[in-house]
Amino acid sequence: MKKTIATLIAGLFATAAFAQAPAPAATTPAAAKVEAKQEKQAAKAEVKETKAAVKADVKEAKKEAKADVKEAKADAKADVKEAKADAKHANAEHKAEVKAEHKATTVAAATK
Repeated sequence: MKKTIATLIAGLFATAAFAQAPAPAATTPAAAKVEAKQEKQAAKAEVKETKAAVKADVKEAKKEAKADVKEAKADAKADVKEAKADAKHANAEHKAEVKAEHKATTVAAATK
């Protein structure tokens, strides 16, 4: 009887070792296809968002460049206007000096 009980107990231990839950099965091909399709769609959506962001950045950069050019033109125009005014003022001073010199020469000649 002891041998029978020992055999039964040994059998229980042996079957318990093999009765463990099986390892999770690898994803089935259909599930793998679905997962790959979802990843592909997510990647496409990400690319689309990235393209939109880049396009918006380029548009903003062009807008800023146009504003910079416009500002540079306005500055150049103001500088030209200022240079013309300076030249006009210098010309007027030169004429006044020439006139004063001529007057001084004429007066000096008349007093001799």
